[in-house]
Amino acid sequence: MRADSPIYHNDGNCPVRAFENIPEAINTSLGAVPARVLARITWSPPDVQASEDIPATAMAVPSPSNKAQLRAEALQLRRTHARALLPELRTDLEAKLARIVLPHLVTARVVAGYHPMKDEISPYSILDALGDSQVAALPWFLGRDGRMMFREAPATEAGPWGVLQPPADAQALAPDVVLVPLVLADRHGTRIGHGKGHYDRALSHLREAGSAFTIGIGWENQISAAPLPADPWDVPLDAIATPREWIVCR
Repeated sequence: MRADSPIYHNDGNCPVRAFENIPEAINTSLGAVPARVLARITWSPPDVQASEDIPATAMAVPSPSNKAQLRAEALQLRRTHARALLPELRTDLEAKLARIVLPHLVTARVVAGYHPMKDEISPYSILDALGDSQVAALPWFLGRDGRMMFREAPATEAGPWGVLQPPADAQALAPDVVLVPLVLADRHGTRIGHGKGHYDRALSHLREAGSAFTIGIGWENQISAAPLPADPWDVPLDAIATPREWIVCR
């Protein structure tokens, strides 16, 4: 790890930089409609940048409903989509995701990802390709009621939510880029997650302490063509990436 990487003290309660008390989880949603995107992968405002070699798929369009229903529908769509992918195709799509995201990480020092659940797109194709001077971090929880922190990868122990996480003695870090899992998101950066608020609170503390660039990553059909409902505490994403496109949100 580089000597100038931002860190926490080993007890996780006295950070050198960023959040002192990173709390809990967040929220989620869904629907579907066809669309084609013609843009390319280059940083250009306003919204959409896409890879030309991946055909457009159905895009999620929320029906007028509350977040709980949107989340349930989106989780079902994500499950159906992910489980229909052959292993070779899934690996190829995740490699395409990495090729889209990595050019935007060249100045990052600490990049936080997550250990994916079965139906989530994996960030490991991105984290495994980081440069020698960059550090990968992953979420860490002391207990189910504990606050979410980021510790240096790899994930080697089962966490309280049944997801692998780094060991408790791994270095606590304050990432300057966070790869955020999606249940559903719109093109303005509004995100619905699993409904526990962990990411919203963690990202809020990170942004209070400095700049943290957030990139939501997911499958193509997790992107809503219509705006999603947002609560006052929701932290919008700066950008979104799928295996097909890069979307500038803010």
